Amino acid sequence: MEEKVLSIINEIRAAKEMAPVETINADTKLREDLNLTSFDLAELTVKIEDEFDIDIFEDGLVSTIGEIYAKLSK
Repeated sequence: MEEKVLSIINEIRAAKEMAPVETINADTKLREDLNLTSFDLAELTVKIEDEFDIDIFEDGLVSTIGEIYAKLSK
């Protein structure tokens, strides 16, 4: 699961010509640490929903990788 989330994040970053990130952890912040915009977060939601069949923003905003992992572990 962690590797796939990292892969999705790096796909989004690559489309913006940003360098890939090598590691993420539960404390990694989507906006501040990964520099994702609202548009990027929407794309992240779609890609995670396609891969894992879950809407990570269904219950409200998600701001860290740990919050994504928690939703995927339900």
